[in-house]
Amino acid sequence: MRAALEQAREAGSCDEVPVGAVVVLDGEIIGRGFNQPIGRHDPTAHAEVMALRDAAARLGNYRLPGCELFVTLEPCAMCCGAIMHSRIARVVFGARDPKTGVGGSVIDLFAEPRLNHHATVEGGMLADECGSLLSSFFAARRRRTLVA
Repeated sequence: MRAALEQAREAGSCDEVPVGAVVVLDGEIIGRGFNQPIGRHDPTAHAEVMALRDAAARLGNYRLPGCELFVTLEPCAMCCGAIMHSRIARVVFGARDPKTGVGGSVIDLFAEPRLNHHATVEGGMLADECGSLLSSFFAARRRRTLVA
């Protein structure tokens, strides 16, 4: 999760919402990503999707069986779909997202029995640190808006 937090800080330095992710296989990071939808003009450029793309390119396969995804914020529905399609085995997230999180906060898509792939999910790893990074980012953004 520390490596995912580094990616989140990278996003924040680009004035993107500070969310970071890494894909791990056999204890080695094989994919990294951070939020980039604003800079890339791409609504799909969430941290999870960027990390999955990086890992898939490195492995030369769109399927990532046996891999784990560590992400600083609970995945949204779009990212959950990408995670499922890539066959990630385990998802570990930091902060919960009570507005768009689908790893148990709003709904739990990972537990939906009608879907064909199920990753195990663990939430709350370094949750305070992950949440603090997001809170600080949005507080700074609000301050800039008030000054402008």
